[in-house]
Amino acid sequence: MKKLRVILLVHSTLMPPEDLVNLEDPRMEKFMTEYDVKSALMQLGHDVKVVGMYDDLAPIRSTIEEWQPDIVFNLLEEFAGNPAFDYYVVSYLEMMKVPYTGCNPRGLLLARDKALSKKLLSFHHINVPDFIVFPKDRAIRKNKRRQYPMIIKSLMEEGSVGIAQASYVENDEQLKERVTLIHEKTGGDAIAEQYIDGRELYVSILGNTKLTVLPLRELTFNNTDNGIQRMATYKVKWDNNYRDRWGIEYQSARNLSGGLLERITRLCKRAYKILDLNGYARFDLRMNEDGKVYLLEANPNPAIAHNDECALSAEKAGIEYQNLIQRIINLGMRA
Repeated sequence: MKKLRVILLVHSTLMPPEDLVNLEDPRMEKFMTEYDVKSALMQLGHDVKVVGMYDDLAPIRSTIEEWQPDIVFNLLEEFAGNPAFDYYVVSYLEMMKVPYTGCNPRGLLLARDKALSKKLLSFHHINVPDFIVFPKDRAIRKNKRRQYPMIIKSLMEEGSVGIAQASYVENDEQLKERVTLIHEKTGGDAIAEQYIDGRELYVSILGNTKLTVLPLRELTFNNTDNGIQRMATYKVKWDNNYRDRWGIEYQSARNLSGGLLERITRLCKRAYKILDLNGYARFDLRMNEDGKVYLLEANPNPAIAHNDECALSAEKAGIEYQNLIQRIINLGMRA
């Protein structure tokens, strides 16, 4: 394997401290992804230079000119505080003619916007929840034709930002209150989606043109009588103690027939190509009791720490973490 010069591109607040080496260090939770990827790259024998960015392209430009990297491992999820602007940075890397990992600018643009991606997928006859977009700074009017219950989310934010139990709404009053909160909390638009009751599945894919669908993961709610709505809130995603308290668990998906697995695999491969994704991505799905599958969200460049869904799916497929990172590098070099 060729030794490469790799820029690890991260948010300026997420540059792992040099003295961060102990997994029990309380700082590790904040820097886990950046630490894991940097460690894997170094263990693979690559030279790694971490570059932090916020709202200025100068650090990446100067590093490219001075260090002449072979590839950029892109861990940015926003630029200038706006998650919609991450594709600008990737576009800049393309203009600089530097290979990078993960998704291309067009795929980022199409997939980050939850409404736009749903429109495209629906046009191609892929089931998505019904939805309504509520732009910021526009009056929220009552509408008797709305079908409840709904889930209120940020249109652009990822990582379940702004999603709580109160995001599940059953009437216009609750909807208005939650949409207003999302506008204030994120500074952006909100989307109200039809709530699909059923199993929540996660499908990770690696590839550019030839795609590898990794073993499915699932979010399970083991205590069905605890009164909480079965959905991936911010606390569910990021708070281990909360999951333990309410009997919520991420695990390998079970009891899926071969025919159903094949159908989900075909669906996700189609969605990957429709949205022009490449590198790696994760799809969030819901399957109701009748076996009807809905695609909730497409996530290009999903979280890639060793304990995130993508890495755990890869491990189930026999791909160790270092090998997963190298495969992502290889895909970036060939894109």
